[in-house]
Amino acid sequence: MSETSTNQESESKFEAGKAHAKQAAEELRAAAEEKAAQLRSVAEAKAAEFRTTAEAKAGEYRAKAGETFEQARSRAHNLQEQGEHYVRQNPLKGVLAALGAGFVLGLLFRR
Repeated sequence: MSETSTNQESESKFEAGKAHAKQAAEELRAAAEEKAAQLRSVAEAKAAEFRTTAEAKAGEYRAKAGETFEQARSRAHNLQEQGEHYVRQNPLKGVLAALGAGFVLGLLFRR
């Protein structure tokens, strides 16, 4: 064998190795892209699941807050009616209580 033949054989093996490495790199890239797509898909599914759960919880809390607000509003309305009834039944006590409350608040806010 001559040196030229050995060089050509070496170059041929080098080119074959280079082609094999390029093919392996392409396969690795394709596998990585596929895995990334799978992970993205799983992440999107989990995010959708989390969003659904969060929306359900938000709806529950919104409903609870609405009920609590309505109860507080009802109590305040009842207290207002009771206060008005008491003042109508006892006008002198109502006026004196309002005068006393106004005096105390005036002292507090003056400071």
